[in-house]
Amino acid sequence: MLDTALLLLPDFLLIVAGWTICHRTALNRPVWDSVERLVYWLLFPVLLFVSIVRSPLAPAATAGLAAGGVLTVLAGIALATALRWLPGIDPKLQASGAQVAFRFNSYVALALAERLGGAQALAWVALLIALCVPVCNIGAVWCLARHGGHRIGAELIRNPLILATVAGLACNLAGLQLPTPVATTLTRIGAAALPLGLMAVGAGLQFGGLRKAPGLAAALLSIRHALLPAVGLGLGLLLGLPTGQAQVLLLFAAMPTASSCFVLAARMGGDGPYVAGLVTASTLLGMIGLPLALAAFQALHGG
Repeated sequence: MLDTALLLLPDFLLIVAGWTICHRTALNRPVWDSVERLVYWLLFPVLLFVSIVRSPLAPAATAGLAAGGVLTVLAGIALATALRWLPGIDPKLQASGAQVAFRFNSYVALALAERLGGAQALAWVALLIALCVPVCNIGAVWCLARHGGHRIGAELIRNPLILATVAGLACNLAGLQLPTPVATTLTRIGAAALPLGLMAVGAGLQFGGLRKAPGLAAALLSIRHALLPAVGLGLGLLLGLPTGQAQVLLLFAAMPTASSCFVLAARMGGDGPYVAGLVTASTLLGMIGLPLALAAFQALHGG
């Protein structure tokens, strides 16, 4: 487990660096608001598009992994949605925070996959992102739009992650190859997404909003960091995935939530500070939970 923790350390140090720069230098919150928008609207969509275009989908070899990823996300959506029927739950906070239970931090996923399994693991995670980002965003937008009276279809077709995913899949399935100068330029733009995205996660860390509904926060974070890793581990066994794919599925299931949860909640009239607190807690729980999940996987598979 120590080896895994050390493997993850550089990426979590970027999160710490983001918090330190935001709170201890002149590069404070307004700067990072702009960084978050840059990452969300440009850098990360470009990274997602390039990763999907370059990754051979190999449907026959990855069908089980794809099914496991989608089923894991659907389980999270179902569990988070069910919380709104519990007594005493604030509808606005539940609609705002539900996405935290099933969305995943793609920056962390891509960075850790490359460290743990190289190019093959990176391609598998890119496949999961391609399939699950639309599902996650539909679930998140649906929760917020249903509560806030927004038009769900309009929100979905404007979402940059969904647009990048659809474009990447279309190019991949059509067999289109980007010209070398274009591919190189887009790769360099996308490469900035991971370090800036992780630092932006750190800059946005805050806990205060969780005081509004600590019970709901505990339930959402339990889904994200206890139930979904268990689901991912179980599906890896149930679907008979090869060891490498099973490990990637567990890594995917144990991810901290997406830092863009806050952006989406704030833009669609949800409770931004509450979601920011959830993202903060999920990020810190991920620092502990990811090494534990991977250690459990290694013990189970005799690693």
